[in-house]
Amino acid sequence: MMLLLRPRKPKHKKLRKPDNMRLLIVDLLAERKAFGKEGVREIITHFDNPEVFLWSPHTENRTEYDFGEVVESPVDCDFIVITGSRRNVSSWEPWMDDVAELIRNAAVPIVGICFGHQIIAAAFGGRIERAKEGSHFVSEVTYNDGTTVNAVFTHQDHVVDSGQLDVIASAEHCKIAACEHPTRPIRTVQYHPEATPRILSEAIRLGDMTQEEADVFDMSKDIINVKQSLLD
Repeated sequence: MMLLLRPRKPKHKKLRKPDNMRLLIVDLLAERKAFGKEGVREIITHFDNPEVFLWSPHTENRTEYDFGEVVESPVDCDFIVITGSRRNVSSWEPWMDDVAELIRNAAVPIVGICFGHQIIAAAFGGRIERAKEGSHFVSEVTYNDGTTVNAVFTHQDHVVDSGQLDVIASAEHCKIAACEHPTRPIRTVQYHPEATPRILSEAIRLGDMTQEEADVFDMSKDIINVKQSLLD
């Protein structure tokens, strides 16, 4: 597992961010304080004062946020971000049908992170399989144009067939690490761009990750370099 100290920023196509936007977060870690609440707060910083809506179809036990409006179903919006989750696309649950329908029918840009990456691929005919072991570390991601980032991975499901999506990046342990839709403004990443050193420090402080994860990420968080927006 290689870790670069001076990576170059990936040059992918920009996703349009309209002014005064309505941002729908499909908030699938809402029961977690760090990767949920603080991770979503980090995601929102990549937008200019959006009106935020939080949809969590997987649970009724949300952590209380001091921002955003909780909604019971998707609302009209200008942009959608689908977060990671402790649930698994490889073990499909009924509520995932609603998320997949949103993905297929939305006429706005979508970004998928970790679980979001996987369920978007599944919605477009891809295949997701569960590995024998989880991947919980910081690793180098190489984009098709040769640029690289060091990114946080914490997952066990893998996209093994991207379906209609184009693969735009890979990692040593993850051959399909990022994708784009060829005709729609949709981008996905298996890694966690919202997992900045601050978020990892909060996760460690709050006990929001296993001790094994905490030990690895605490040593690695200073070399993470995905603070730049997914939308750049």
